[in-house]
Parts: sequence; C-alpha cells; structure tokens
Amino acid sequence: MYAIIATGGKQYKVAEGDVLKIEKLGKAAGETVTFDQVLAVNDGEMKIGCPTVEGASVSATVVKEGKGKKVIVYKYKRKTGYHKKNGHRQLYTEVKIDKIQA
Repeated sequence: MYAIIATGGKQYKVAEGDVLKIEKLGKAAGETVTFDQVLAVNDGEMKIGCPTVEGASVSATVVKEGKGKKVIVYKYKRKTGYHKKNGHRQLYTEVKIDKIQA
C-alpha cells in the first residue's frame, strides 16, 4: 500500500515505514504530523483524488530537523572583474511514515 502526498510544494510517494526528508515543518523530534493532502492511494486498487482523496490521511512522526548539503552558487561575468560566490543549505525535516488511512 502506498500513497502520494503533497507537502512543501512537492509531491512524495510514501509507504508505511518510509523515512523521507521534506521541507522544514517547524516541529520537534517525536511529534506527530498528519498530511491531509493525499493525491492518490493504492491499496490493491488505485484511488485518485480530484484534487485530493476524501477521507484519506497519512500520519508520520518527526525524526529530526537539519540542514542539507551546501550548494555553491557562483556568479561570474567575463571581462568586468565581477564574480560572486555564495552558498546555501536547505532546511529539512526528516519524518517516518507510520500509517496510511484511506
């Protein structure tokens, strides 16, 4: 059984027991999170929502929060002496999927 959920402007295919990194939620480790935007559920037969499946939800537990790997952004314009180096680390929340209710 799996579900497709939407959170943080992205879509994720999740199954029970999966651990995934999503956009930062601002929750402490050990808290429970419920995702109500379930776009599709497959439990033997596929149920696709329009836009979401009614009555379906996915519950998860927050494992930890952290920062991703650093991405280097380098801007350069030739012949003018302009160059700028910048780095970015995206914040994330790691969650473990506990239950899919369809």
